[in-house]
Formats: sequence, structure tokens, C-alpha cells
Amino acid sequence: MALEIESRSSDSPYVERVWRSRSSDVDQMTSIATAHWDLVFWEHRGQVSAAVQGLESRASVAQVPEDATFFGITFSAGTSMPHLPISRLVDGAARLPDATRRSFWLKGSHWHLPDYDNAEVFVRRLVREGVLDCDPIVAEVLRGASPDLSERTIQRRFLAATGLTRGAIRQIDRARHAAVLIQEGVPAHEVIHRLGFFDQSHLARSLTRFIGRTATQLGERASLEPLSLLYKTEALLPA
Repeated sequence: MALEIESRSSDSPYVERVWRSRSSDVDQMTSIATAHWDLVFWEHRGQVSAAVQGLESRASVAQVPEDATFFGITFSAGTSMPHLPISRLVDGAARLPDATRRSFWLKGSHWHLPDYDNAEVFVRRLVREGVLDCDPIVAEVLRGASPDLSERTIQRRFLAATGLTRGAIRQIDRARHAAVLIQEGVPAHEVIHRLGFFDQSHLARSLTRFIGRTATQLGERASLEPLSLLYKTEALLPA
């Protein structure tokens, strides 16, 4: 069984990643926790669908239509659609109506379907039309900045923009980073030291909760259901 995934980074401040995939002889996957939301399009048996997929606070099993193609835009932390609050879609999704191979319905009008190569052009139009917004404080704090705001204000802005606390987002990002390192062959004790886990048990709990795999399963690439998109982030702050 397979879930072929291709992805690329983006130079847009609103976009974390652009990806596409195809399913073959697979009907479910482990959906890894993520601190980013996606705009996703897929085609299955000639039917095109579109949805906004919210942040995921923990790993879960997700159903996958067989022999389907997918395309998605993963948005940067702090980016949101004011008319469709992302904070209400944590561990959930909102289907978008009237999707065809040419267009879909969003915020009162039809939009041309973007593709893997022109995603940034599409996102620029979303920003220009006021459909997409971004709270710069969220991105700044995650990069390590210390804005002149109270902790309560910062937490309120994180919750409004993402639906998760700053601590929860860092825990998710750290677990994802740990999973990538383990898949690259980095020993567990070194991962613990690099990323600030307390001990082996702390790492194990984090991987189980957010990745749905143990370190052994990740290191051996155990033959389980496929994982959703897992990639290396450029920076990570300790939780």
C-alpha cells in the first residue's frame, strides 16, 4: 500500500508548504499532529472536492479514498481566514461547496482552482481580496522574538489565530522534528539532547501522542499505515 507525497517549500510569508499526493491500494493513514492548516483539493472517481483542514492537536487515523489525487496548500502559523475562523476547526474540517476541476466556492464567489505550480499566485489573490489574513505576532514569537506584549495578550492572539496555545504548537513542532531526526538515523539519546526532552519516556510519550509511532517504528520504517506529510522545519524553539 502507498501514499505517494511530493512537497516543496515556498517563498510566500503566508505559505508553509505546497504538496500533492496520490493514493494507491491504501484506505487509511496516520494523520500526524500539525500546527498548520491546509486548503485541500482532491479528485476521486471523477468527483472533485475541496476543504479547509484545521490544525490537528494529536495523531489520529484518517480514511483515505483509494486511487485518488490530492493537492494542498499548508499555511504559515498565524495565517487565517477571518470569515472562517481557523480556531474553530482544530481537529476538524470545513467542506467548500461547488468544487469542479475548474473552480470552487469560497467567501461568496467562485475561485479558479490553484495547482502545485501556481499556489503562490492564488494566495496573493486571497490576500489582495481580503480572504486571507495573518497575525504577525504569532510568527514572530515562534521565531523567537519577544514583542512588548503581556503573556496573556500573546496567548489570546495565539488562540484566536490558531485555536492552540503557544506551548501546544511548540510541543507539536518538537515531536515532528524528533520524528524526522529519528527517520534520518539520529539516535534517540541525541534527539533528546538536541530538542530538550526530559528523558526517554518524555520522548516516547510525545511521539505516541503527536506522531502515532514509537521511536523504534520510525527508525525501522515499520510496515504500518502511511504517515501524512512529515518534513523538516527550519527552526524549533524548546517548549
